[in-house]
Amino acid sequence: MALKIRLARRGSKKHPFYSIVVAENTSPRDGRFIEKIGNYDPFLASDHASRVVINKERAQYWLSVGAKPTDRVELFFGRAELMPMPQQSNTPIKSQPKKKAQERIKAEAAAAAASA
Repeated sequence: MALKIRLARRGSKKHPFYSIVVAENTSPRDGRFIEKIGNYDPFLASDHASRVVINKERAQYWLSVGAKPTDRVELFFGRAELMPMPQQSNTPIKSQPKKKAQERIKAEAAAAAASA
């Protein structure tokens, strides 16, 4: 039985509220879970104390048993110092400006350097 620590969506339409739950890998996102260990309210300010609430003792227990957190939950755990902060991935090549835009940026930089 593979366990995941993940977010389960609650709240009303266009106003999400998430529970941080421990669930089996095969159960649906909002379906059956084993234990609720916290919650996350994305509408609160990022520095608000109750934006992310985690029961640290239970989270430590489930991590020690072998439950794997999702990327978002891993970020929450890193901020709460339950585990090391995850590495930020590099920006992919696809998101860079295309060829003509890169040429235009170089031309603008050269013009700015020549006028300075």
